[in-house]
Parts: sequence; C-alpha cells; structure tokens
Amino acid sequence: MQKKILIIGNGFLGRKCAEAWPDAILSNKIITSVKDVDDLLDEHKPDSVLNAAGIVGKPNVDWCETNQLETIAGNTVLPIMIAEACQKKGVYLLHMGTGCVYYGYSSDPKGWKEEDPANPLAVYTRSKYAADLVLSTMPNIGIARIRMPIDWQPSPANLIDKLATYKKVIDVINSVTVVEDMIGVFKQLLEKQASGIFHVTNPGAIKHKEILEMYKEIVDPNHNNEWISEKELVDYGLAKKTRSNTILQSGNLEALGITMRPVHEAVRDTLEKYAAAKKGL
Repeated sequence: MQKKILIIGNGFLGRKCAEAWPDAILSNKIITSVKDVDDLLDEHKPDSVLNAAGIVGKPNVDWCETNQLETIAGNTVLPIMIAEACQKKGVYLLHMGTGCVYYGYSSDPKGWKEEDPANPLAVYTRSKYAADLVLSTMPNIGIARIRMPIDWQPSPANLIDKLATYKKVIDVINSVTVVEDMIGVFKQLLEKQASGIFHVTNPGAIKHKEILEMYKEIVDPNHNNEWISEKELVDYGLAKKTRSNTILQSGNLEALGITMRPVHEAVRDTLEKYAAAKKGL
C-alpha cells in the first residue's frame, strides 16, 4: 500500500522531491508553533513527513553569521517543533540535515561515519548539528545528511551553478550529493521508516577542479576561473568563515541495502543532463 508523504518546506530540494513523488503533499505553510504542525498532520493524515525546510542564508551561509536567531529558529527550533508533533501522533519523520557539520577530514580514509561527533564552526552548521543532537535521541526519526547538492536542473542552489559563476574557486576534495540519487534514497528511507543518521552522499569523493573540468568538457568549453587556497577565500573577503570541506561514508545506508551511484559516474551523467537542459532539449 502506498504510504502518504507530507513534505514540509517548498525550497529547491522539497520541490524536487514533490515533483518526483506525485502522491506526495508539498506544504508551503509557515510554521511557528507545534500546533501549526499538529494542524497539518490532522489535515493531511500522512504516514510520514519529510522536513525539507530550513535557513541557509542569502546570498550564502555568511548571512547566518549576523542573523543567528533567525538561523536557529529555522534550523534548530523548527525541526524540534515538527518532531514533537510527529512523536505525539506516531508519525515517522525524515529530517534533512547537512554533512557540512564536519570540518576537515577524518583519520579514517573512507571518511566520517554517521556516529562520529561533528565539529561545526559556523552559525549555520552549529544550528543544524544542534537539531541532529536532539532528534537523534528520539525513536521513529531519521536524519538524512546531504552535502553540496548537484542537479541537472539549473538553480542558484545547485553546486554546478555555484562553481560555474565563481571567478575564484578553491580546489578541494569533498563528498557531494547528486539530487537524482538523493530523491531515491529519501523515498526508500521514508518507505522503510528508518531511524538514525544517514549520510546521503555518493560513494567516493570529487575535487572542485574535476567538476569544472567536466563542466568545461560537457557544458561550456569557454569556461575559465582562477584557483585559490582556502585561506585566500577568507583573505579576499569572499567568505566570512572557512567552508566545510570533508568526506563522509554511508555505512548506515549500506546496512539497509540502499545504494547510490559512484560519485564520478553520477556527476558526469548529471552534467550531461544539465547541458541538455541548458540547451532546452
């Protein structure tokens, strides 16, 4: 029997999931209390909830550094309110988290495990990790951490568009999340109503330089940029704080038999679809 999914948050990724799941309900309701969530659950009577709402800051996460209360309200308080309502009604919650709570690389060459304590530095990542710490103590809740979403559909939230528009780029290696694969993983987690923390990143890691080399090959042969160091990113005033660069492993997904395509294969396929989308094909 098809389970009814309620998606809270109609941003880029919430909309992408709603487009892929025709039976899902996408809510754009502004939530300010547990009662607001109670009312949504009473109205739609879902079997599970995907929380895709949150504050990332505009034009980027540096906004969060000077808007702490708004950031905490959207990334810490809101998920707890949603969790409280879901717990009362026995409804499964899948909360979208971020793997950017890890700064730097694990001593394990495969990357950080889901159970490894994080070390967030920025207001955005601290507010996201605070929600993880609370929600992970409760039953019937899954936390799906993604990193640097890459999609075939052009968008300001798409890592392809971000890297392609920057004149100066740092050459670092990271785990990333290909959105097409993420949507499938989220659906499986919702169907299984899986509890715990899950790193929803494509196996392996990829450098910014590799992504832009593919971009130049597949999308725009005239693309050019300057390569700079992480320190220069802050020194040049391009960021207020150093960004999270890290690699994650997804042991908890593997334990459930859930797989994603290897990162280089998935990114190349996505860039080919992206190029076609740009041409209107």
